[in-house]
Amino acid sequence: MDSTARLTSVLTLLFSGLWQLGLTATNYNCDDPLASLLSPMAFSSSSDLTGTPISAQLNWRVGTGGWSPADSSAQQWLQMDLGNRVEITAVATQGRYGSSDWVTSYSLMFSDTGRNWKQYKQEDSIWTFAGNMNADSVVHHKLLHSVRARFIRFVPLEWNPSGKIGMRVEVYGCSYKSDVADFDGRSSLLYRFNQKLMSTLKDVISLKFKSMQGDGVLFHGEGQRGDHITLELQNGRLALYLNLDDSKARLSSSPPLATLGSLLDDQHWHSVLIERVGKQVNFTVDKHTEHFRTKGEADALDIDYELSFGGIPVPGKPGTFLKKNFHGCIENLYYNGINIIDLAKRRKHQIYTGNVTFSCSEPQIVPITFVNSSSSYLLLPGTPQIDGLSVSFQFRTWNKDGLLLSTELSEGSGTLLLSLEGGILRLAIQKTTQHVAEILTGSSLNDGLWHSVSINARRSRITLTLDNDSASPAQDTARVQIYSGNSYYFGGCPDNLTDSQCLNPIKAFQGCMRLIFIDNQPKDLISVQQGSLGNFSDLHIDLCSIKDRCLPNYCEHGGRCSQSWTTFYCNCSDTGYTGGTCHDSIYEQSCEVYRHQGNTAGFFYVDPDGTGPLGPLQVYCNITEDKIWMSVQHNNTELTRVQGSSPEKPYTMTLDYGGSMEQLEALIDGSEHCEQEVAYHCRRSRLLNTPDGTPFTWWIGRANERHPYWGGSLPGVQQCECGLEENCLDLTSDTGFLSFKDHLPVTQIVITDTNRSNSEAAWRIGPLRCYGDRHFWNAVSFYTEASYLHFPTFHAEFSADISFFFKTTALSGVFLENLGMKDFIRLEMSSPSEIMFAIDVGNGPVELIVQSPSLLNDNQWHYIRAERNLKETSLQVDSLPRSTRQTSEDGHFRLQLNSQLFVGGTSSRQKGFVGCIRSLHLNGQKLDLEERAKVTSGVRPGCPGHCSSYGSNCHNGGKCVEKHSGYSCDCTNSPYEGPFCQKEVSAVFEASASITYMFQEPYPVTKNMSLSSSSIYTDVTPSKEIIALSFVTAQAPSLLLFINSSSQDFLALYICKNGSLQVRYQLGKEESYVFTIDAENFANRRMHHVKISREGRELTIQMDQQFRLSYNFSPEAEFRPVRSLTLGKITENVGLDSEIAKANTLGFVGCLSSVQYNHIAPLKAALRHTTIAPVTVQGTLTESSCGAMVDSDVNAVTTVHSSSDPFGKTDEREPLTNAVRSDSAVIGGVIAVVIFITFCIIGIMTRFLYQQKQTHRTNQMKEKEYPDNLDSSFRNDIDLQNTVSECKREYFI
Repeated sequence: MDSTARLTSVLTLLFSGLWQLGLTATNYNCDDPLASLLSPMAFSSSSDLTGTPISAQLNWRVGTGGWSPADSSAQQWLQMDLGNRVEITAVATQGRYGSSDWVTSYSLMFSDTGRNWKQYKQEDSIWTFAGNMNADSVVHHKLLHSVRARFIRFVPLEWNPSGKIGMRVEVYGCSYKSDVADFDGRSSLLYRFNQKLMSTLKDVISLKFKSMQGDGVLFHGEGQRGDHITLELQNGRLALYLNLDDSKARLSSSPPLATLGSLLDDQHWHSVLIERVGKQVNFTVDKHTEHFRTKGEADALDIDYELSFGGIPVPGKPGTFLKKNFHGCIENLYYNGINIIDLAKRRKHQIYTGNVTFSCSEPQIVPITFVNSSSSYLLLPGTPQIDGLSVSFQFRTWNKDGLLLSTELSEGSGTLLLSLEGGILRLAIQKTTQHVAEILTGSSLNDGLWHSVSINARRSRITLTLDNDSASPAQDTARVQIYSGNSYYFGGCPDNLTDSQCLNPIKAFQGCMRLIFIDNQPKDLISVQQGSLGNFSDLHIDLCSIKDRCLPNYCEHGGRCSQSWTTFYCNCSDTGYTGGTCHDSIYEQSCEVYRHQGNTAGFFYVDPDGTGPLGPLQVYCNITEDKIWMSVQHNNTELTRVQGSSPEKPYTMTLDYGGSMEQLEALIDGSEHCEQEVAYHCRRSRLLNTPDGTPFTWWIGRANERHPYWGGSLPGVQQCECGLEENCLDLTSDTGFLSFKDHLPVTQIVITDTNRSNSEAAWRIGPLRCYGDRHFWNAVSFYTEASYLHFPTFHAEFSADISFFFKTTALSGVFLENLGMKDFIRLEMSSPSEIMFAIDVGNGPVELIVQSPSLLNDNQWHYIRAERNLKETSLQVDSLPRSTRQTSEDGHFRLQLNSQLFVGGTSSRQKGFVGCIRSLHLNGQKLDLEERAKVTSGVRPGCPGHCSSYGSNCHNGGKCVEKHSGYSCDCTNSPYEGPFCQKEVSAVFEASASITYMFQEPYPVTKNMSLSSSSIYTDVTPSKEIIALSFVTAQAPSLLLFINSSSQDFLALYICKNGSLQVRYQLGKEESYVFTIDAENFANRRMHHVKISREGRELTIQMDQQFRLSYNFSPEAEFRPVRSLTLGKITENVGLDSEIAKANTLGFVGCLSSVQYNHIAPLKAALRHTTIAPVTVQGTLTESSCGAMVDSDVNAVTTVHSSSDPFGKTDEREPLTNAVRSDSAVIGGVIAVVIFITFCIIGIMTRFLYQQKQTHRTNQMKEKEYPDNLDSSFRNDIDLQNTVSECKREYFI
């Protein structure tokens, strides 16, 4: 860009700033009274008591003393013609002088022409102004947004019930000057530059426009190298095309960078502002702004020769344009501070004017609005008995269904119906129930755009034309003669008519119509309004009040908006959110919450800010008894080799975690501790330079900062095992954890010193791992009603959600309150069984109440979630039915608060809450209650007593243990494990496998737990015992469990040869009790559960929750203390009788799970505490899951779950790859020799033991021959049909 172009760019921006300053100065002190000098002829009204125009200025006392209509009813209005377009900034009203007539509320409408009115809106809703309380006081209202118009209309809404409508009014403002150009659809303005190329780094373009056409180019500029900028109306919306890339992508082939606005073809003024600085662009249409960046590397916009306004002329072909031209008016058109229209009016040489005039032509078109879907209609007369029919009009709507036209044809021709059904236009002519003709055309006609419809019937042929595309019926209608009707009903039918006069099979039409022609004659809708033509009900005449409820899009998190005439809908599919506005996340905010819900380890989506703007991220939750680890994997966790890097050509690897940095930061900030394991291995490569010099290798963390410290070192300290300056001659590694949260996660690693001979490095960075939820257990305790915590104002204009847990013994109290000038929000416990959510957004308070069938002040944790959005207000308490109320579509909808947020109390310090509140979230933001409580009197951080509410989450004998942040389940005395003592501890037994538990003095199970809570000890009182286990097997007979009390006393649980289950008590030499359950074959590869309970002499045996046996031992029965308990095969000689010995011969082949004897878990002790528990394991025992082995080969070797990271990667502490290890040849050779010798010794020992085992098995099988492959017989079905039981049956089930 040359210096001239740069200077021009700077000057234009300077002029633009001065222009904006001038506009501000123009609006200053714009509050002059505008109506006081008007003549009575400037006033008009819907009707008047006197029947003649009369003045109605403020303080007018002459005549009737103001305006009153002939009939005080809806749709009355008072109008003023201010002579020219002015800027209106305020209004004032009085009642009629000396009367009881005044208006208590009203609305305003504006127009440039006295036609096509526009309603005044605030907060995107039709605004209602508060009126007078008597006849003489003046009520003044300053408009939030000034209005530029010539005509203003006051529309009374409510008035003194003891009087009538009466008004005296004043309007305040100032004169308004503007430059206007009128484009007729074939004209344009060309602004030619002073040089061939205009290259700008910054641009400011502003204008206002009005049009009845939905398509047309407003301005365009392009350069020969591909740069272009275009603003174009497309279907009533503004599309901005901008290309800075110098590419050859043309306007016709590239999509718009942004599309804004809607319904812009309404013949009202709309403002446009485009601001560009380099690639950053702000695009504003009316009050809606979109910010975006252009693609590519260039910052300058290069335009050749000229800018065109109103169209894109074809070079060398005058009057020819590339696209449809703009048809309408443009006002105050500025390009980089240059007033283009002013130059054109003064016929400056830079401007070429083609058929452009400088006054805005206003088409006198009167639109009407059908307001009510059940009662709106318009009746217009026709000319009856004409041979044929001709009706045409235009309509726009958001509704899929509605009656457009119904008329009874003359001469018995039938009834003509024109309707929208599912967005399709349907024309039907029918006689009674017979369809004579039907035409269907169009689709999705409920798109809010204007559509033209024409019906013509001539010489028995019917034609339906939609948007200039005609359609005819499929069948022959030559014999049908059609005569025009007398009455044409548009939009609906009156209630007092028969179906033959007006037939409406569906609901009435809601939308706008205009340009209605009947028998080729236009219908004067103003005459309809004045009562001199036709009739109507629930219409707005001379205004189209269509509203785009999807602009702006209130569907959050990417929800897709659709709408009807009265409301909008959000499609939340595939967003990860739900609710009326897609506000509520379907995922939890941390692994801690998933764990609290009872989930076990696995992949989960975590939404770190809940209902906030951040989306969900997939993580792995490793939920253990100790900590809940959350792992976020990245794209390169393998050990990576690096060679050939230098400071001039560094090696760089960027890590991708599958989410944004904002998501990762939220996860890290919400965790108590985070870390990443870093391994760096090097040979002849320097990691660091000098303690104060630039490092050779570093990593990039959060905030894009480089860090030279490595595993285990503190931030800012350049240290590692590779040394500082000396080359690492041998393989050297540095492995440790990075745990400074403010620097995590690692996003990039850079290596610069592997370019010398035999120089190389290898690195590995593990997944991001965090534990602890800083907010889920964040709690405070309020001790007095006057105590509270205060936080900054809760900003939630459109969506507000509040969730927390509470517990209390108080009768009532306010949990939370935030006030505004009029608006407020409050959550309170109004009684011990009632929660109330109250909110006011300016339309009056809305209260939702949830009644609990049980008391809520029971000192247990309860959950509350309250939400308000533009669709509904709701309140949820625990799992009780949710209370909801639909939000009104009209009136105020922004929640505007300005005071501090009070938690646990109110601003009046009354009705405060006494109790505990924890995990408080507002719109996804987590409030740190504990930190604020540290500096607040009457409030203490933390709240004890979690086990009172959540102790039932610890199952199967697990004990709830209180913690400052929550609770944990101690599974020491449970046969289960896991975070809630629900995970089975099970193992697969081979034939020779055995577990023997010796009862003795207490022993510690874990080193860090107290003796009282973690000991397994003998029950010195054998008067009570509970035995429980689950098993899967296909082998019969099988010995499951054997409890030895003495040389003669024992308890045995075994499966007989026929598959029945026996429990045998041997009490002394003579007393033997055998209990048999033979309801089915229990060696059937299915999971079975056995529970034996004995209390004193009362015995109960429960099998699979289906079979139950009860028995009372005799008073002489004596139970001795237990010495040992054996699972599987008994290897010691304890003097087994023949029956037990037979079952023991084969051992147990199958799976045992969750074995319990009183508070002792012998199987769990064998698998978890072998070194410290009095337990002996013999044979092959493989830990597995019995549940996963049902209906499978339980003899097969089961997969042992790896303790490596859950993503299936190899151990993070593995050494270098083979390529890096290969240099250590000598060490490798020595290791290989040692391994070879070791395997040889193992092979010899295995062979010897196998021979000994075979000899022992042969001796055991001499009594009865068994198949050689008995150990694998579990894989085959066992034929039990003809077997004979060899067990004694004393008692049966």
